[in-house]
Amino acid sequence: MLRAFLFTHVAVLVRHWFEIGLADGVMEHGVRLELRLLESGPHRGTESAAQRLVIDRPVWRADLFDRFDQPAGSFSAAHYHPTFEGNEPSARVFAAEVNADPWGWAIRQLSDVGALCEPNLIPNEAVSVDVDAVGRQAPQIVEFAQSIAPTACTSADQCYRWTSDIAETVQLMVKNMDDPSVLDSEYAAPWLG
Repeated sequence: MLRAFLFTHVAVLVRHWFEIGLADGVMEHGVRLELRLLESGPHRGTESAAQRLVIDRPVWRADLFDRFDQPAGSFSAAHYHPTFEGNEPSARVFAAEVNADPWGWAIRQLSDVGALCEPNLIPNEAVSVDVDAVGRQAPQIVEFAQSIAPTACTSADQCYRWTSDIAETVQLMVKNMDDPSVLDSEYAAPWLG
């Protein structure tokens, strides 16, 4: 399940995510919020023609995740990635305020997308037209995120239904695990085919 909130120059992607720790096999799932830039292209066709929309460059990501080996709703793996190098996120940043109030924190972060873009060397004027619009929509964006929170996903079957589009990514995670024998292969079976 993926929802995109599109603005003039940015998009906020919200989805449920599932992943497997490469080092320890611990499974995590929850809400992924991602700020991306929209790629513009030349106008095509007539004044009535549909135009191409490309959600491209990632600039910020928040992963409001639970670990399966910790109590549900603890946001024990909640973190964020303040920058990207191309398509690759920076290392995870853990912060107490993310765990303590993930939804309030997410609203505060989305209230200034210009500030989220700065560490990626994106000038504020490139997204300034969207700052107020995203800020006004931040509560609605986070409300949708809460509907697909880790606590709203109560089984492997449901988690798979919400994340079946990333089966290839999960298979890559398993392939890159340090020790695949620690994997809970029964739970991960839907993604592994």
